[in-house]
Amino acid sequence: MMRLTMYTDFSLRVLIYLGTKEQDKLTTIQEISDAYNISKNHLMKVTFELGKAGFIQTVRGRGGGIRLADLPRNINVGTVVRKMEDDFHIVECFDSEHNRCPISPVCGLRGVLGKALHAYLAVLDEYTLEDLLFNKEGLREILQPT
Repeated sequence: MMRLTMYTDFSLRVLIYLGTKEQDKLTTIQEISDAYNISKNHLMKVTFELGKAGFIQTVRGRGGGIRLADLPRNINVGTVVRKMEDDFHIVECFDSEHNRCPISPVCGLRGVLGKALHAYLAVLDEYTLEDLLFNKEGLREILQPT
């Protein structure tokens, strides 16, 4: 089963949260932490990487916060996943440096799983953050109750 790390899951959640806000409005990591009940420390690491990758802008100092660096329609889900996942070695033989599987030279599994991984990422490439925000009002009601 193809599975995203919690790190990537949290990254997508941060982007979804920010996508429910007005484009220029700053949000704090604490707000996102409270909305999802996720550790602020985890989110600090995630937002640092999202900023480094160019998906969000960070504003330091009093009154600072984070916001999307681009419009939701310009943030591709497949690109986010590729940047945030640390490896796509779904089986040992995908990692040539650490592969010790004796049947690798003659096994067909690697090709099949490689094709599946390619298809998985290709589907993610079809979507943008805007697609994930199709019910923006519903998301706001849950994530930002008044």
